[in-house]
Amino acid sequence: MEEENAIELLQRYRRDRRVLLDFILSGSLIKKVVMPPGAVTLDDVDLDQVSVDYVLNCAKKSTMLELSEAIRDYHDHTGLPQMSDTGSVGDFFLITDPESSGSPPRRPPPTVPISAVPSVSVSTPPPVFPPSPIVSNVSRSESFDSTQEKELTVDDIEDFEDDDDAAVVEGFRAKRTLNDASDLAVKLPSFSTGISDDEICETAYEILLACAGATGGLIVPSKEKKKEKKSSLIRKLGRSKSGSVVSQSQSAPGLVGLLETMRVQMEISEAMDIRTRQGLLNALVGKVGKRMDTLLIPLELLCCISRSEFSDKKAFIRWQKRQLKVLEEGLVNHPAVGFGESGRKTNELRILLAKIEEAEFLQSSTGELQRTECLRSLREIAIPLAERPARGDLTGEICHWADGYHLNVKLYEKLLLSVFDMLDEGKLTEEVEEILELLKSTWRVLGINETIHHTCYAWVLFRQYVITREHGVLLHALEQLNKIPLMEQRGQQERLHLKSLRSKVESERDTSFLQSYLTPIQRWTDKQLGDYHMHFSEGSATMEKIVSVAMITRRLLLEEPEVNTQSLPISDRDQIEIYISSSIKNVFSRTVQVVERVDMSNEHPLALLAEELKKLLKKDSVTFLPVLSQRHPQAAVVSASLVHKLYGHRLKPFLDGAEHLSEDVISVFPAAESLEQFIMALITSACHEENAEILLKKLNLYQIETKSGTLVLRWVNSQLGRILGWVERVIQQERWDPISPQQRHAGSIVEVYRIVEETVDQFFGLKVPMRFTELNSLFRGIDNALQVYATNVVNDLASKEDLIPPVPILTRYKKEAGIKAFVKKELFDARVPEPDETKPIQLSVLATPMLCVQLNTLYYAINHLNKLEDNIWERWTSKRSQEKLIKKSLDEKSKSFSQKDTFEGSRKVINAAMDRICEYTGTKIIFCDMRVPFMDNLYKPSVSGSRLDALIEPLDMELSQLCDIVVEPLRDRIVTSLLQASLDGLLRVILDGGPLRVFYPGDAKLLEEDLEVLKEFFISGGDGLPRGVVENQVARIRHVIKLHGYETRELIEDLKSASGMEMHGGKSKLGTDSKTLLRILCHRSDSEASQFLKKQYKIPSSSA
Repeated sequence: MEEENAIELLQRYRRDRRVLLDFILSGSLIKKVVMPPGAVTLDDVDLDQVSVDYVLNCAKKSTMLELSEAIRDYHDHTGLPQMSDTGSVGDFFLITDPESSGSPPRRPPPTVPISAVPSVSVSTPPPVFPPSPIVSNVSRSESFDSTQEKELTVDDIEDFEDDDDAAVVEGFRAKRTLNDASDLAVKLPSFSTGISDDEICETAYEILLACAGATGGLIVPSKEKKKEKKSSLIRKLGRSKSGSVVSQSQSAPGLVGLLETMRVQMEISEAMDIRTRQGLLNALVGKVGKRMDTLLIPLELLCCISRSEFSDKKAFIRWQKRQLKVLEEGLVNHPAVGFGESGRKTNELRILLAKIEEAEFLQSSTGELQRTECLRSLREIAIPLAERPARGDLTGEICHWADGYHLNVKLYEKLLLSVFDMLDEGKLTEEVEEILELLKSTWRVLGINETIHHTCYAWVLFRQYVITREHGVLLHALEQLNKIPLMEQRGQQERLHLKSLRSKVESERDTSFLQSYLTPIQRWTDKQLGDYHMHFSEGSATMEKIVSVAMITRRLLLEEPEVNTQSLPISDRDQIEIYISSSIKNVFSRTVQVVERVDMSNEHPLALLAEELKKLLKKDSVTFLPVLSQRHPQAAVVSASLVHKLYGHRLKPFLDGAEHLSEDVISVFPAAESLEQFIMALITSACHEENAEILLKKLNLYQIETKSGTLVLRWVNSQLGRILGWVERVIQQERWDPISPQQRHAGSIVEVYRIVEETVDQFFGLKVPMRFTELNSLFRGIDNALQVYATNVVNDLASKEDLIPPVPILTRYKKEAGIKAFVKKELFDARVPEPDETKPIQLSVLATPMLCVQLNTLYYAINHLNKLEDNIWERWTSKRSQEKLIKKSLDEKSKSFSQKDTFEGSRKVINAAMDRICEYTGTKIIFCDMRVPFMDNLYKPSVSGSRLDALIEPLDMELSQLCDIVVEPLRDRIVTSLLQASLDGLLRVILDGGPLRVFYPGDAKLLEEDLEVLKEFFISGGDGLPRGVVENQVARIRHVIKLHGYETRELIEDLKSASGMEMHGGKSKLGTDSKTLLRILCHRSDSEASQFLKKQYKIPSSSA
């Protein structure tokens, strides 16, 4: 039970300890808490490991608390025993472990005098352990000889001197200024006295009090105030529930409250404030009519403030030394008026200053006497020096001790810094307008005018912007820069005064006031804008203001007569161009470094670089160029042109080394072309079309299309050679068998198209820039390959003339011939044919099914050619639209013409081959396959004895075979060819049938009936050829049959007239030519015809 109570008590103790520490750390007892590495808030810190003693000591000393040190202190003292503070003074403890340290000491420890032992029992650690921070940091007011226990209370903290806060403030300020504002440091000579910034700040506050006192606003707070006030540390950092500063000026309006605000802002202690106010008021005693701001303030304070007003001697010595430094800097080192004859007094003044400082280290009586005498002598020398007239003022009107350049601007700078909120450096305090109005009262003492004020204030604001990056502060800085008057706006006296403000730093040239303060701003802005891609990546609003700052400072500096105009560009446009050039080069260099570190296994660095540069230009056009274009209308042109040039330098070696379409080429070329086209689009959109053409001509184009086109042409030519070889090979191996009943074409054409389509896929898969020239080359190559294929298909076909038997020799009718043929019919079938009836030479003729497969194959070729052509054009159009070309290729202009006749050669050759096969097939069937029944036996020995009806059945068999194999779209075409061949065969029989065929006028009717049978066979009741087509074909035969119906005499008369008319290009009365009439008469079984032919044409008689 007791153990459980002990655990609960321990847990409660630890919880209360954490709550207490959290209250101390998050409240206002600690000036500033520095988190340990890795921690962001107190929630990240284990408060159980924080030394309470260390925290209380920091609160007591008003120093900055570093939690890492508090944790280290906790662990360093964990092994030490707890001290009760009330035990025997003779007790002591061992740090070491007795068991591991051997036997205990055999002699007792030495005795210690009781008077020398402090009341607080403190362990005596060995030298390796650091002393306790509480002991080492004990207050100067505490004595180790005290015999009473003394606890740390809030009252003790309140009674500490406010001067102790200086260390915290110094640490806080140093921490605040350790930013990138070092580049903005004003190039002014350092002070030879070594006066620090804090000392200058304190002096500036003293001047401010004096100037406020000149208007009667200086009041010394009552002494009771300090006793009743809370701790100064709590008051300074006390926060309301909303987290804002609780300022005393809220209860003290007017000048008094404003001065209190200034004091807090400038981090001046209340003790110093009270001493200074009292000293200034005492200095006016006995000086009737004297303004407080005409006093030699450091001298008067030295005379009116004694050592007794300070808590310790060191504080007084520091204060006095500061006053002496200010006197030396203001009167000797940086006087507003040259010494002239008074130059000899400077040594005396320095000697007096040294003696005053030396007096503090002498015995009290001697030192006080020496200090008093030196101050009296110092007054005799310093007052005349300070009251010398300058800039037209009267003697005694202004005391010239702080208005000499460079001391005055440093003092004024410290006053201007008070406009920033103490706890939020990026904000101006609410009383900024009142503060600035109050600071005007110091202009007489510091020799400040409006130009100097606006310049210093602009620099202070801009420096604060650099530290905090608050956009609002930047706007205030820009406003002040705009208020600085130009040379022509300044008066003559002001120009002379500003010209006299010169400074020179070692190893640098002499500079004017404006140069000293504006040159750092200009250098900083030039540095930022020289790489705006890195410094303004978040947005363009800040960049726009920075550009304005750069242009204003540049314009002001250009008016300075000492500025070398050759070192600065003449116009804003030139300066913007310099920014663009510098930033583009910087970001390009960084991008190259990033790309080169990327794994190159997937994509070539140049391709990645082009993609990144394209993204960069897109971001530029949205973020940066709208700002830069306000002062340089062609900023986009400058930016894009430079990116094009820089990338071109990197790309050229790669282009020169590209010899074939490697993976790298296929990766780099499209990316480079896309970048170039995007750059050209930017340039075109940034200016008018006429100017764009001029600017684009100035670009050293990469000529990607030309280089790529050469490589693609090489590739296309090699692929086309492969296609031709493949075509010849498949043709040689082709047996003209259909692939299947459904696919009635040969397999060779499928193989040809497969290799062609593979080539087309590879062509468009290259993804490199191409011109129409390369596409046209591909078209021509495919067109040629298909022409070769079609030509090879019909190469083995015999000519039509080889299939048709030779025409018999014309003979006239012999009276006995017909009788002999009729009587000796049995001899007619067995006898040897006449020489004119000899059969044609035996040829290697393809079978009808093979011819049909060839026809189907060519139809497949021409039908698939249309699909191939549409596919290629569709992919080409898509490729060109994706590239979004700006420049128009000359080849592209002829696209509309070329697209119509892309494969015109192939179409002509294939159609001609199909026509030849159809004609060949029809001729083969009639004159070869059906020669005996058709050519040899039809109308022999007479028309009535051998009619055409006997040919319909074999002809139908041939026609059915054709229709079964030939594809549907070609049936009419092949049947028409068979019809034409049939009519040719019939015409051959009735006109050149040989001596064994004779016709009478009465046979015309029978012939007409046979022709009608043939016609109706091909029309087939509407299922065959169209009637109009058949009628057109039959018309020529019908006219010849009609001629057979005329009498011999009519034919002879018409032949006679036709011979004369043909010489004049006409025809006979019967509408035919003489050759036809002659052949009809030759086959007419009529003696009159025979006699006429013998007499007129010497035609021999038939030997039959």
